[in-house]
Amino acid sequence: MIEHLKLKNVGPAPEMDIDFGPRLNLITGDNGLGKSFLLDVVWWALTRRWPREVNQQMASGYPARPHRTASEATISFRVRGRTGSAPWEASFSRADQAWLGAPGRPALPGIVVYAHADGSFSVWDPARNYWSRPGDASLKERRPAYVFTETEVWDGLRDTVDGRSVPVCNGLLYDWPMWIQANDDNAKAMASTLMALSPGHDRGEEIVPGLPVRVSVEDARRIPSIVTDYAGQVPINHASASLRRMIALAYMLTWTWSEHRVASELRGDELSGQIVMLFDEVESHLHPRWQRSILKALRDIGAVFGTSVDLQLVVSTHSPLVLASAESWFDPEHDAWFDLDVVGEPRRAQIQRRIYTPRGTAGAWLMSEAFDLATDRSLEAERAVLRAREIVGQTGPEPPTLQEIMAVHVQLREALPDIDRFWVRWNAFVERMGGTP
Repeated sequence: MIEHLKLKNVGPAPEMDIDFGPRLNLITGDNGLGKSFLLDVVWWALTRRWPREVNQQMASGYPARPHRTASEATISFRVRGRTGSAPWEASFSRADQAWLGAPGRPALPGIVVYAHADGSFSVWDPARNYWSRPGDASLKERRPAYVFTETEVWDGLRDTVDGRSVPVCNGLLYDWPMWIQANDDNAKAMASTLMALSPGHDRGEEIVPGLPVRVSVEDARRIPSIVTDYAGQVPINHASASLRRMIALAYMLTWTWSEHRVASELRGDELSGQIVMLFDEVESHLHPRWQRSILKALRDIGAVFGTSVDLQLVVSTHSPLVLASAESWFDPEHDAWFDLDVVGEPRRAQIQRRIYTPRGTAGAWLMSEAFDLATDRSLEAERAVLRAREIVGQTGPEPPTLQEIMAVHVQLREALPDIDRFWVRWNAFVERMGGTP
């Protein structure tokens, strides 16, 4: 698991220093400040490979580069593995155009699963991807990681072995029907994971797997389906974007754990007791009802792998509902919230560990440090309310004229609904100043 990360002259900020929580880590901030970049760096710290280095078809996961090319750039981190914590530091070599550090096998971080924002996935498994011992010619070089584009998650990932193209993952559209047909442990794990991820699983509104169905004359495959109460069996390639993303996540988790168990058994190794899950824009495609439940579902998803597995989450989000959803269980001893913001002169990006304080509503979270909005209203309503507050706050020998007040009153009428809470304060002010609300 990742415990600490320090960046110097890497990314949008001159320096970033982060101490991660052992359970949940939330990352917020405006677009372009480095949330996805941080997840990429965490993935690299745990695996030593950038996703796009492994799979050139990826549209994200590019190697990090120094912010100022002529200055020293370093990535320092500490990973807690099976045998304890181990620090490591890499410097960017301009000659090699690569990040270089001390030789030797790094600490074992456990299984790492990275859900990218575009629907692609990266997986690192200590039983299949762990670094070979330097200079040991008897050990065949292992695949550095499994990096899937969105299409490859569904249709399968292939590799060249001994000059032949072979599947290293059959893909969701092949594996899931086979699991259902065999009614094996993978089918049960897939169903359990989908139930856990369902937004209304505690109210009988689960994502229920259906039977595979044939959907095309030309395509001989039988496509997995889900059962809905409004359309019966729906082939998953016809399901909504949100359902497809959750089904893909459930598949990647099930496939990763299944392959880890097989590889560990063949190698005579113990199963990993640690899983790190990185999730970029966790709310992507999700209805607000789902945004309220996804964090807790991910927190508890480790039970699918086993009660002895420790799960660490590093999640980026733009959603106030996602932040609000953790209020009943967020624990600063196990969880952390990091916010990226632009500060100072000259303007520069900075990351801060914020104190997570329950705010009660998603609207209140919009006005927190995570989003920095002045109000939770529309842009037009916000401007009208801010102008009205200026008028109300004017003091001194020249108070606002009734004409100025009523001009603002018209703006408020155009932008605010009658039930807006601001009307109570505003109408009392208008009456006090001699106007008619």
